[in-house]
Amino acid sequence: MPRPMPPKGKSAELARWLAEHHPARIGEAEFAALARVLAPISESYLRKLVRECGVPLAPMVAGVRQGNWEELTESLRSLLDEYARGDASRRASVRKLVITAKDHARLAARNPARRAEKDEVILWLTTWLENPPLFPAWVEIRRSLLRGLLHL
Repeated sequence: MPRPMPPKGKSAELARWLAEHHPARIGEAEFAALARVLAPISESYLRKLVRECGVPLAPMVAGVRQGNWEELTESLRSLLDEYARGDASRRASVRKLVITAKDHARLAARNPARRAEKDEVILWLTTWLENPPLFPAWVEIRRSLLRGLLHL
């Protein structure tokens, strides 16, 4: 009887790496190592895979989560902590991550069925980018104004 072939593909390679390394958390160093091990792979696809793997992620690895309003709020607050603690280079990296999320939201807003929701996401991301320290207070006010309307 032939031996079964081991699973192939990027998710199988990720599973093997996780089984070998047992990270308690995937930080930026682990993310970079995975990018090398799984090459060629896009950063966005790698981020998707690690988000689904069940291992906790550092904020800069998790990125801006847009699955629901709680995820969006929490990820932007976590990135604010990274931003506040960072030097100029780190702050620029955090901003780049948020700008990329905003670009993705703009693309998703082209779909008429998702336009209203993604326009709201874009407003949140723009507010964060314009004044990160103000964001936590702003988002609480914004959510209280919209509660019920968008089911926040």
